[in-house]
Amino acid sequence: MSSRLLLATRNPGKLAELQRLLRSAVPGVEVIGLQDVEKYPEAPETGATFAENALLKAREAVRYTGLAAVADDSGLTVDALNGMPGVLSARWSGRHGDDDANTALLLGQLADVPDDRRGGAFVCAAAVVTPGGAERVLERSWRGRVVREKRGGNGFGYDPVFQPDGLDVTAAELAPAEKDARSHRGQAFSALVPLVAELLRPA
Repeated sequence: MSSRLLLATRNPGKLAELQRLLRSAVPGVEVIGLQDVEKYPEAPETGATFAENALLKAREAVRYTGLAAVADDSGLTVDALNGMPGVLSARWSGRHGDDDANTALLLGQLADVPDDRRGGAFVCAAAVVTPGGAERVLERSWRGRVVREKRGGNGFGYDPVFQPDGLDVTAAELAPAEKDARSHRGQAFSALVPLVAELLRPA
C-alpha cells in the first residue's frame, strides 16, 4: 500500500527537484504537490528564519489536508548584504516569485562590490510533519559567490548568478542530477529522506 506525501509547494522547479529526490529514496510513497490537493488558504511566511517558515508551511499543509507533509524554505544569503535577501529571497524585488526582477535587483545592489567580497550561501531548511504530530526540521547550506552576469538555463531563482565554491560554472549550468547532489536543497532533502521513511513506515 502506498503512502501519500504532500510537498507543500507550488513552484514547479522546486517540486520536480524534490520529487526526484524523494521518489527514488522512499519507495512506495506517492509524492504530490499543492496542485494535487484541494486549495486551502496559505498563510504568509512570517517566520524570521528558514526553519520557522518551513515548519509553518508543513504544519499548515497537514492541518488542511490530513496528509504527512514536507515543506522547505530556502534562499540566498549574501555576506556583503549582511545575510540578505535571506528569508525575503523570493520577494526581494517586491513581487513574489519574480526571478528576473529579484536577480536584477540583487546584481544592482552588488554592482560596486569587488569580486573577493561577493561570497554567500544558498540555505535550505526542510521540515516534515505528520498528522500524528511528529515534526523534524534540519538545515543545510551551499557556499559560493554571486557572479556579475546570469549564466545557464537550468535551475530557477538565483541559480544563474550563483557560482558554488570549487566550480567554474553557476548552479544554472549544472545538470539536474549534479545540482541535486551538491545543492543546499539536495543536501537538506537527502538528510531528511531517512526521517521521512521512518515517520511514514507502517506501525
